[in-house]
Order: sequence, then C-alpha cells, then structure tokens
Amino acid sequence: MTVWDDVVGQEHAVELLSAAATDPAAMTHGWLLTGPPGSGRSNAARAFAAALQCEQGGCGVCQACTTTLAGTHADVTIVATEKVTIAISEVRDLVGVASRRPSQGRWRVIIVEDADRMAERTTNVLLKAIEEPPPRTVWILCAPSPQDVLVTIRSRCRGVALRVPPVEAVARLLVARDGVDPVVAEAAARAAQSHIGLARRLARDGKARERRSSVLSIARRIRGVGDAVVAAGELVEVAQAEAKAATEERDAVEKAELLRALGVEAGGVMPPKLRSQLTDLEKDQKRRATRHQRDVLDRAMLDLLSLYRDVLVVQLGAHVDLVNTELAETVQALAEDSTPEQTVRRMDAIGVARERLDGNVAPLLALEAMAIALRPQG
Repeated sequence: MTVWDDVVGQEHAVELLSAAATDPAAMTHGWLLTGPPGSGRSNAARAFAAALQCEQGGCGVCQACTTTLAGTHADVTIVATEKVTIAISEVRDLVGVASRRPSQGRWRVIIVEDADRMAERTTNVLLKAIEEPPPRTVWILCAPSPQDVLVTIRSRCRGVALRVPPVEAVARLLVARDGVDPVVAEAAARAAQSHIGLARRLARDGKARERRSSVLSIARRIRGVGDAVVAAGELVEVAQAEAKAATEERDAVEKAELLRALGVEAGGVMPPKLRSQLTDLEKDQKRRATRHQRDVLDRAMLDLLSLYRDVLVVQLGAHVDLVNTELAETVQALAEDSTPEQTVRRMDAIGVARERLDGNVAPLLALEAMAIALRPQG
C-alpha cells in the first residue's frame, strides 16, 4: 500500500512526483497539475503532499500519510471552492499561511484544487508567494489545462500533465476500493468516461444511474419544439432540486453556527451591526448553490454528448467501443433516423449551450435553445 494507490492510470506522473518527494535535486516549490475532469488531479495533489510529509516518501500507513490524505494534517492546506470563483480574500489568507514554517511536518503544503477559478487580479496575489516562497513551502495548483492559468504563474511552476485513465483501470479501482461488482464497475467507468469521482457515484448510487438514464432519454423524446421546451424545463428543475438537496442542510447548519457564534438565539432579532455577517454567509451559500446547479447541468450535457458520440461512431462505422453500451438499441435507432451531419450539428448545439452556461446565460434559455436543436430535422 502507498499513497499513490488511488492515482490510477497515471504512471508517468506518479514516477515524476514520487521522485521529487524523495530527491531534493528534483524538487521545486511550485507545481501545476493539469488534466481533464476526472483524471484525478485532486487525488494526485493529495498523494504528492502525503509523500512530501512522509519520511519514507509515501508509505500510505504512517500518521503523516493518513492525515494528509484525510485532509487533517496541520501543515497541509487544501482549497477546493464550491463557489463560482475563489475570492481574493481567500488567496490573501493562503499567502499568509504559506509564509509560516511547518509546525509538525517536513513541508508547508498549499493545494489549490481549482486554480482555474481565480480571476486575474486574484491570481496576481499569488505571484510573489510562488516566485519567492519560504524554504519549506510548496504550492500545488490544479487546473484542467495550462492555458487555464495565467502565464506568469505557469512559468513559475513545474507542470505535470495527467491523462484520462483507461476504463479498465477505473473499474479495477472501484472493485478493489469500494467492493463494487465488476460488471457494474465497468459499466459505471465507461458511462463516466473514466471520470473517477463520477464513476464511483454511478457505481454506488442507483438514483444517480436513474437520473442519467432520464437525461439520455431526452434524445428520443424530443420530436418537436414543444417537447424541447418541456425537456429543457425538466433538466433545469432537476438541477435546481439537486442543488437544493446538496446544500440545504449544510446551509442551515452554517447559519445556526454563525448565529450561535454571534450570540443570537434562534428566532431572535439580529442586531443591525451583525446583520452584514449573515448577509455575507447567505451570498456565499447562494454562489455555492449556483455552482452546484451549473455542475449538474454541465454533467447532463456531457452525458448527452456521449450518446451522440456513440451515434456518430455507428454512423461512420468506426471500430471503437461505445460509451453507452447498455443503450446500443437507442444508439442504433438514432443513427438510422439521422445523418452524420445532423449528429455533428446536435453535438455542436450542446457545446454552445455549455459555453453559454459558462458565460452566465440563464440556464433555461441556454437549455431551451439546445433542446430545440436536438429535434429531428426535415
């Protein structure tokens, strides 16, 4: 057992990072881990941090390894925002933490899992801290691609590129780590297109598999503009419900804790001087719910893209495996009812909808335009 066990299909990256953890000549103070969603950037960053803290370079069983992987090591700070962007105030706090000497471990490690969610002026706050860090401080930034990070930051970090792991590797991880049935594990890994976190959820949560099937059924249900408008509304409603379910209980707990810290009884009157703190909390919670809703919708669109990708594979007679093997009949029917050109146009429409959502277009408008473009032509 080592800290690298959950970093699947990344042999080159593991070799490079593990060597740096044990060889001072290969070590640097700024790292940029890049790779597509699901490639395991966060897992790799935590494993690297654990290897840096471990006297044996990442044994996986000592206190340094277990606390780092659990996110409780005193000298490892992990930032993973649930909001649309990382605030500049959060980054300033990180710079302050990074300036301190490690209190227990070998290194002071700062992991920013969503470095691509920093605005330019926020990223500039990091610049000097990464350029001239204290001797025992390490910055580990994670982003989908090097282009998602300012070139001034990029040039001061050593890049490590991760790839999408093979389906078989993700399936083996689900079987070994979570005890998932091998057949279910392979289906989940394939449906998730090797996205490790999503594959785990699909393998363990029957409702998640049902929601995905419901999304994919849209491709057959849309026959006209009316169907498209209804389908778009359903997608947005599901995303809103999931966002509410995922954040409602946590929001209530956070609000109760803040009120208790401020000395305000439940149901009591909030003094005007304290009201701004509650307002700030509510704004953060709203941003978190917005981020979650966008993530749910983006995932739904990626699932639809995977279905039309399969349709195009059949239409072109390509000798590659389908992503949605359990929907082979649906894929065949869609392939027979359309042309490759129409399939490509539908895939383009989904891509445009993703870009519009990313640009803060109202979700219902973006989804309606997409769904209308999915209806049969001619």
